[in-house]
Amino acid sequence: MTDAPDGYHLETRLVHDGQKRTPYGETSEALFLTQGFIYESAETAERRFLNEEQGYSYTRYSNPTITMFEERMASFEGAEAAQATATGMAAVTAAMMGQVQAGDHVVAARALFGSCRWIVEDLFPRFGVGCTLVDGPDLDAWRQAVRPETKAFLLETPSNPSLEIIDIAGVAAIAHEAGATLTVDNVFATPLFQKPLALGADCVVYSATKHIDGQGRCLGGVILASTEFIETKVQQFLRMTGPSISPFNAWVLLKGLETLPLRVERQTETAGFLADALHDHESVRRLIYPGRPDHPQADLIRRQMSGGSTMIALDIEDGKAGAFRFMNALRLTKISNNLGDAKSLVTHPATTTHGRFTPELRAEMGITDGLVRLSVGLEHRDDLLADLRQALEQV
Repeated sequence: MTDAPDGYHLETRLVHDGQKRTPYGETSEALFLTQGFIYESAETAERRFLNEEQGYSYTRYSNPTITMFEERMASFEGAEAAQATATGMAAVTAAMMGQVQAGDHVVAARALFGSCRWIVEDLFPRFGVGCTLVDGPDLDAWRQAVRPETKAFLLETPSNPSLEIIDIAGVAAIAHEAGATLTVDNVFATPLFQKPLALGADCVVYSATKHIDGQGRCLGGVILASTEFIETKVQQFLRMTGPSISPFNAWVLLKGLETLPLRVERQTETAGFLADALHDHESVRRLIYPGRPDHPQADLIRRQMSGGSTMIALDIEDGKAGAFRFMNALRLTKISNNLGDAKSLVTHPATTTHGRFTPELRAEMGITDGLVRLSVGLEHRDDLLADLRQALEQV
């Protein structure tokens, strides 16, 4: 890891940044489990609501524990500011809704998480915001989709679940040339392996439920951007609509950040080992992993990412039937639609996260009936390999 400007490495900052100790001098971050706050006078309350005085007024707006999480995430990402949300989808929704109004237009990558695609493809048009979906890796497709009223671009890379990679710097340049902004969902790469803001993105979103918690305990999300972006496009939307994170969840996520490098680096190392071991298995039609040289966009990955991922996509023989036999035969790896957990998890996107799409639309996103998404956990790699191999023998 590179040194931080203040001389501390990333791992150190993820333990110490954003700490706000009370006069009691607690070691762990304090949990401020309160709805509201007391003012010294009516004049103080007035100044707080006019934003003329620093301080807290209501946990839907902000809270000391939430502030600690936001400041630590901003340091981790290299962002000026952060805004925590109740869930990852709340982060995506707020980040995008705060940028557009009726008459505007959004361009988004076709390969998106199902709920993200619903936001831009189904929800936005109800309020007069147009949307064009494009083939994410095709920079010409982004350029051709731009209209005079285009205000925002949205993509995720690596994509869920097909691990497609999109050129962040290339798309950012097109967006800025058009006077639009670029929002990147960076959940699969995490800030450890990919820095969208440094590549030109204007906003980064995460489901903190995934790797940031990493232990299946709570929900959360976070939006990271410049101070101006957060204050003018996100803050008011969140305050008035209310998808605020619980202080308890923010506290849990703070504790997750302390161990995130250890967990994600170990999970990624194991994922690379498993991808190499299973690549040529007779029951696997195709294996996709961003850390392998045979990934279709390996050159871009080397330029854009500093590591692979905790995620592997396997296209199992015999389609849905083969995928179900494989998943049902697993003993150690569990079936779940979550990811980034300490436990290894598998899901069948065609019947879960992307089940609402037609087979034709799923094919456009690279999702076959045999595709299984594997989120690699912290178990010993030999135990995981044995479990996956015995399950593949059932296909």
